[in-house]
Amino acid sequence: MGRVAIALDGPAGAGKSTLAKGAAKRFRYIYVDTGALYRCVGLFVLRNGVKSKDEAEILQLLPKINLEMRYDTNGNQRMILNNEDVTDEIRTPDASIYASDVSAISGVRAFLLSMQREMAEKYDVIMDGRDIGTVVLPNAGLKVFLVADAEIRAKRRHKELLERGVDVTFEDVFQDMILRDKNDSEREVAPLKPSEDAITLDTTILNLEQSLDAFCRIITERIILP
Repeated sequence: MGRVAIALDGPAGAGKSTLAKGAAKRFRYIYVDTGALYRCVGLFVLRNGVKSKDEAEILQLLPKINLEMRYDTNGNQRMILNNEDVTDEIRTPDASIYASDVSAISGVRAFLLSMQREMAEKYDVIMDGRDIGTVVLPNAGLKVFLVADAEIRAKRRHKELLERGVDVTFEDVFQDMILRDKNDSEREVAPLKPSEDAITLDTTILNLEQSLDAFCRIITERIILP
């Protein structure tokens, strides 16, 4: 029996990580947050004083990057960049903008692609990102595209950042969200879009519990056969 691979795509702040993490725990799959990989690359570029769209300089930095995904005792994914846990730092607005910009560079995507696919070969996974169903795991057994109103997504992200102790205004988060939507959808390399066989799940009017139940119901109907 082959490995289970579930692709969960959608725009920033749609709740992908939360739902993927919750469903992975419920079904005992491995959760893979691919966006965190791009955030790590973006953070490294930012720390090195390189502009987020300077492709030539960014490609020269890639060999200096060592990334690891570790899981704590609660099953939460921790991102390790060159032996440093940067799980919280990669969620800041600056890191978000850099992540969006570096993800538009084909060389960066190629650098991370094999790591993502290897995870799906080794484990039963729920993998979230922007192009999982279209590029990373085109043969995934289930593809779900998550959507929600931009203002709602910004409110959720703002609350999340405040709870982490990040001092940021709602307006900054909202404008960051709009910019990321534009960059992710209009980029030439692996733009954000649902695959033709993806199921769309709109969580605009759903709370967290309702959204998770809806996602898990789709998994049960399509993957967990009676």
